[in-house]
Amino acid sequence: MTDPALDAGTLRERAVTSLVVARDRTTLLTSCVEDPDLTAQHSPLMSPLVWDLAHIGNMEEQWLLRAVAGHEAIRPEIDSLYDAFEHPRAARPSLPLLSPEEARRYASDVRGRALDVLERTAFDGTRLTEAGFAFGMIAQHEQQHDETMLITHQLRRGPAALTAPDPEPVTPFTGPAEVLVPGGPFTMGTSSEPWALDNERPAHRREVAPFFIDTTPVTNGAYQAFIEAGGYDQRRWWTPEGWAHVRRNSLTAPLYWRRDGGQWLRRRFGVTELVPPDEPVVHVCWYEADAYARWAGRRLPTETEWEKAARHDPATGRSTRYPWGDAGPTPGHANLGQRHLRPAPAGSYPAGASPLGVRQLIGDVWEWTASDFLPYPGFRAFPYKEYSEIFFGPEHKVLRGGSFAVDPVACRGTFRNWDLPIRRQIFSGFRTARSVEDA
Repeated sequence: MTDPALDAGTLRERAVTSLVVARDRTTLLTSCVEDPDLTAQHSPLMSPLVWDLAHIGNMEEQWLLRAVAGHEAIRPEIDSLYDAFEHPRAARPSLPLLSPEEARRYASDVRGRALDVLERTAFDGTRLTEAGFAFGMIAQHEQQHDETMLITHQLRRGPAALTAPDPEPVTPFTGPAEVLVPGGPFTMGTSSEPWALDNERPAHRREVAPFFIDTTPVTNGAYQAFIEAGGYDQRRWWTPEGWAHVRRNSLTAPLYWRRDGGQWLRRRFGVTELVPPDEPVVHVCWYEADAYARWAGRRLPTETEWEKAARHDPATGRSTRYPWGDAGPTPGHANLGQRHLRPAPAGSYPAGASPLGVRQLIGDVWEWTASDFLPYPGFRAFPYKEYSEIFFGPEHKVLRGGSFAVDPVACRGTFRNWDLPIRRQIFSGFRTARSVEDA
């Protein structure tokens, strides 16, 4: 899915693989617990898992069976139940949702028909089918909901239901704490990535002043120093909105942390463990990230700075697909795809570093930036405005880079995520930056 000139057979094979990988993950996330856990709402912030399962099927039916193939609706009466904009998450348990068994059958039926459609579709003629875009969009949509379901699993109380090996241990990182990114123009966004979503488009030139950026994401140990220094008790580090949020919600540490005597513990997918000091901090909101950066005498990078650090190759002047180049990620490049259920230690994956040496820009934790979620110059909503357009504005902050919960199909150097600055249940961390004139 990287080269628009790929033949139809190769594109079809990649589409099939992406859809199958997504469905295998969905099956894992919905089969590792009993049906009562699928229908329960584990937090008002999240849908019941069974809602996500049927929503995945309904979205696939609407776009692949109806929009691409022109088929009649299988179950038109459920469209409104699984419309993410019609019912807030907190209200979804009260809806007449499909049972777990019905949701499984429905999603399976849709998938079988969608694969038949894929076999017959020519990847040209319309923007929806060009280079298999609609199939890539649906694979990305399912993987995004798989990440959402993994968040629900983390919120869920009870014994561990998921297992995965830990990342490989690494020698503690002793490289430079920050990297200088030279000033000048670079190409941001994309006009050529076949499966890029509308908010990543179009490619355009940006001028960036030189800046320093952390070599690795901020770690639990570094964040603990902020806590111990009274960071949550000193108004001067917080925006007015952030301080009000901290006081109103009695925040004292990242989500899932608790102090036990002289040590910090955290709950992670049903397991209580010591907070590992060398891992990137996760489950912090934008306000917390911003306050830490102020306390450290730094700031959050802008979205433009983050993308230049991740994609710009000073030797060639090109913007690459990933920090390490144009080839897709391998397990040696980044922690992606729920291969592990935690971030890897800071400094991991040297093969995934940018040409300037910045590490872990892809995978491990979503990274908060200083920027509001806004359209690029020349933005056009496609194929529906509810994906991006209705979220543009100062209410949402941009996150970049993906997390250990993100599949490679939904993660690249141009991919943009966004959320409200209060969100902590997401797999969010950050790194800091500073301007050269501050040196």
